[in-house]
Amino acid sequence: MIVFFIGDIVGQPGRRIMKDRLGELKRRYKADVCIANAENAAAGFGITASIAKDIFASGADYITMGNHTFARTDFLTNAPTESRIVRPANVSSEWPGFDYACFDGKEKGNLLIINLLGRVGMDPCDSPYRCADALLERYKKSLGTSMVLVDFHAEATSEKVAMGFYLDGRVSLVLGTHTHVQTADEKILERGTGHISDVGMTGAINSVLGMDVDASLRRLVDCLPTKYQTAEGPSMINAVVAELDPVSGKCLRIERICEKESSI
Repeated sequence: MIVFFIGDIVGQPGRRIMKDRLGELKRRYKADVCIANAENAAAGFGITASIAKDIFASGADYITMGNHTFARTDFLTNAPTESRIVRPANVSSEWPGFDYACFDGKEKGNLLIINLLGRVGMDPCDSPYRCADALLERYKKSLGTSMVLVDFHAEATSEKVAMGFYLDGRVSLVLGTHTHVQTADEKILERGTGHISDVGMTGAINSVLGMDVDASLRRLVDCLPTKYQTAEGPSMINAVVAELDPVSGKCLRIERICEKESSI
């Protein structure tokens, strides 16, 4: 099975390049399924029902989220019914929505999709390690799959590396998200799990993690409050493509992708 995973979509620039380029990228890499992290898709914070609809129309089959899952209140009413959107599992049981999704690849097997939050430098949440254990025990056998993708939405690189080793041999992919800078450490670990510390982001190139440079400098340099806003201009898609063995669940190949616009 060929999996195409898109790093954090940031605002309209990220949604625009995804709409323009994703179809061709999926054909180029012969993707069977496409998953996109979209917790920053609505002007950098959260997602709305209409934006989720547009992302699916652009070619994503599933959406994963993160710490800004419910930054937009309309998603609170949409989350319980949209099973293609996976919110973090290691959070309060009061959170609406789905803690997993399963892609039916027919003769290529099923892919279990899980989203977890890190704890280092993040809002309080339950242990992602114990939650991963529980989800794998609960769903792998019942869904009849050996292939599992984990979107680990975490701040600390060390925690994302640690999760890769913790789940090595038990899942197919551990893909880090949240920090928006694509790391050059994609690898297949000793027991067959594909790993990258951060897939990167899909958004404006000339930006501070997808956000407007001047607004970011005002906050960081001058320490003055200013409203965050997404940057404009040429954009990029950061993603990974991975090939999975449906029998063993092991990752056979993992490759990072950076597709850039030269101009608008």
